[in-house]
Amino acid sequence: MLQEFADYVTYNLMGLEPASHLGSAVNFFIYDTIKIFILLATLIFVISFIRTYIPPNKVKETLEKRHKYTGNFIAALVGIITPFCSCSAVPLFIGFVEAGVPLGATFSFLISSPMINEIAIILLLGLFGWQITAFYILSGFIIAVLGGILIGKLKMETELEDYVYETLEKMKALGAADVELPKPTLRERYVIAKNEMKDILRRVSPYIVIAIAIGGWIHGYLPEDFLLQYAGADNIFAVPMAVK
Repeated sequence: MLQEFADYVTYNLMGLEPASHLGSAVNFFIYDTIKIFILLATLIFVISFIRTYIPPNKVKETLEKRHKYTGNFIAALVGIITPFCSCSAVPLFIGFVEAGVPLGATFSFLISSPMINEIAIILLLGLFGWQITAFYILSGFIIAVLGGILIGKLKMETELEDYVYETLEKMKALGAADVELPKPTLRERYVIAKNEMKDILRRVSPYIVIAIAIGGWIHGYLPEDFLLQYAGADNIFAVPMAVK
């Protein structure tokens, strides 16, 4: 349905030709913008709603009883096994910070979550075997842990935007952050999740739109053999080009 709507707007309402570069770029932009915002809104709401059941002070107390680097290992592991797409990293990251998890540990999660992809693991296992797959997982895990430890040592908590901590104060007021206070009702949990979804989307939407616009331009104007031409075996910049 989304593709049909994008086709209708692009080719019927706007009158662009399907075979034209501009038509292809605009169609890509409309389709992906709607799809990504629906996915992101759903994920943020669901994750924010679930987080209202997890007392932040309990998470902090549990981590404080362990070695200071244990949180980096646990967070990196959670990032590997999380079933969500990378879109969910933003609300989960905020949830870790609100729960009192050290910033370094939250970055270990933020690094490993998009870096170690479940689909990539399955593909690598089938195409190259367990050795390459194991190296892919292990290297991503090590980078996530070391990166988180480095961020932790830089003491960058003061660099976080104020809104990251605002939801914690709201949850405290309703009892979601303190087990000694009355627990929020189902409706209050819904309000918390809805408000956080709206707030996060409002803050990240400009960057998402810009990124999709760039992707649409690439999709519409770059020739199909561009990647093969500039990321071939003889090009020393092949790997970074393919990553981009």
